[in-house]
Amino acid sequence: MAKLYFRYGAMGCGKTMQLLQVAFNYEERGHKVCVIKPAMDTKNGDWLLTRIGPERRTDFTFTKDDNLFDKVKEGFSDVACVLVDEAQFITPEHADQLSEIVIRLGIPVMAYGLRLNFRQTDGGFEGATRLLQIAHDIEEIKTICECGNKATRQARFLDGELVTTGPDILIDDGSTKIEYRALCPACFLAYLENSPK
Repeated sequence: MAKLYFRYGAMGCGKTMQLLQVAFNYEERGHKVCVIKPAMDTKNGDWLLTRIGPERRTDFTFTKDDNLFDKVKEGFSDVACVLVDEAQFITPEHADQLSEIVIRLGIPVMAYGLRLNFRQTDGGFEGATRLLQIAHDIEEIKTICECGNKATRQARFLDGELVTTGPDILIDDGSTKIEYRALCPACFLAYLENSPK
């Protein structure tokens, strides 16, 4: 039976790398896959890039107004799996459409993304929240903090200072150094206590 999978983890845990490995495994065995991501993730255009090298062009990117069920049904109904990168940026409606792909088309969907945003206090990303509610299978992809403990938090740094306010999506425009780090709760709190008020 096809399922909706949500694989989440902190920044740098290898979500995109795992997605690319799954795509490779299917294709090595002669199966087609459909690899997609939200168009609002503009940093690499329609490419998925990893920190350690492997990359791949998406089959399509999508906007908040696109219906993922319709797009897959019309152009990719023959695939063995749909793979979604940066799933935290999808809408709750997109999450429901991914579920519909699983239920009505019998195609497994694996979505990879962050669970929480950098603010840590407002419920996180709507798409990730909906996936946590409806996915058949949920798994954390683990990574470590700079101190060596398990990282569970996303932290945004602007010009080297931790920030906990601002929009969910902030793309580097060259005027401010934007950096995201995966931190354990203790290191996040330490940075928070030492940040300018």
